Amino acid sequence: MPDSFVYLASQSPRRAQLLDQIGVAHQLLLPDADEDAESLEAVLPGEAPRDYVQRVTLLKLQAALQRWQRRGLPPAPVLCADTTVALGSTILGKPADAQEAIEMLTQLSGQQHEVLTAVAVGVPGAGGDPVGTAVLHEELSVSQVTFDRLEAERIAAYVATGEPFGKAGAYGVQGHAATLIAHIDGSFSGIMGLPLFETARLLRRFGWRI
Repeated sequence: MPDSFVYLASQSPRRAQLLDQIGVAHQLLLPDADEDAESLEAVLPGEAPRDYVQRVTLLKLQAALQRWQRRGLPPAPVLCADTTVALGSTILGKPADAQEAIEMLTQLSGQQHEVLTAVAVGVPGAGGDPVGTAVLHEELSVSQVTFDRLEAERIAAYVATGEPFGKAGAYGVQGHAATLIAHIDGSFSGIMGLPLFETARLLRRFGWRI
């Protein structure tokens, strides 16, 4: 194995757990206090969900590589991911409050939607220049999720768990939301936030045996 670990540039504990699941050691590479990480997730006018999630993932990776350089860290692959929920062409991000979570879940009730997770890995280039000479690769996982028809009481009870906050589409597939989901076609780990098949394929490009 060319590297003993990867840098995980994500605050999601689920992504860390998924890397643990496949035996990939990792160190967190989180934003500095003065970084405006949330601004990277802004949607451009008319942007399609697939274009959005891939663009944001590469922006996150570029920011993480610059962070690696500023901190003078040892070289290792840097891994980033971003997940979005799309109902048709409408992107459902992270709800700002309970009311927005209720509105999102009401839209998803009885409907099939897409969960798109892009994952990207970059290896800093020679001379410590992560922007000009980094080797970058990206993969995209697309899954279809169908929700049960949800009464207002079920939605309110789910929102009251606090689980929808900080999650695209206002739900977490690995938690209480499993009781709301009638059918999944795709990658369960991708819906969680890190598609393991695609992640392993990316790491193999850099010589990992996984």
